[in-house]
Amino acid sequence: MAINQSKEDYLEAILLLSKEQQFVHQIDVARKIGVSQPAVQKAIKNLKAEDLIEAEGLHIYLTAKGATYAEAVYTKHCTLKSFLISLGVAEEIAERDACEMEHALSPQTYQAIKNFVNKK
Repeated sequence: MAINQSKEDYLEAILLLSKEQQFVHQIDVARKIGVSQPAVQKAIKNLKAEDLIEAEGLHIYLTAKGATYAEAVYTKHCTLKSFLISLGVAEEIAERDACEMEHALSPQTYQAIKNFVNKK
C-alpha cells in the first residue's frame, strides 16, 4: 500500500476490533473504517503482501510485525488525543483530530508531544 494513512487506518481498525471480539472479519473492518468490502479486500491483499496480516477464511489476524505497527499507531493516536484534551479540545473533536494528526506529524514533533503528555 502506497499511502501510509490508509495502511495505518486498516491496521488500527483490525487491532481495535481484535480487542473487542474473538474474530475479525472483512465486514467488521469495512464498517469500522466506513469503506466498501471490495476496498477492504484490496487492502487485505496489500497488507498480506507486507506481512502485516494473515487471513484464514473469513478471519483476519495481525502478524507480529503488524501488531507491533498497529500498537505504535494506536499509542500515537491515544497520546495525541490526550494532548488535545489537555488543551481543552472536546473529546469527540480530539478523537477526529488525533486520527488525522497521527499520520502527519514528524517523529520529532510527536516525541515532543509524547514527552509533554508523559510529564503530566
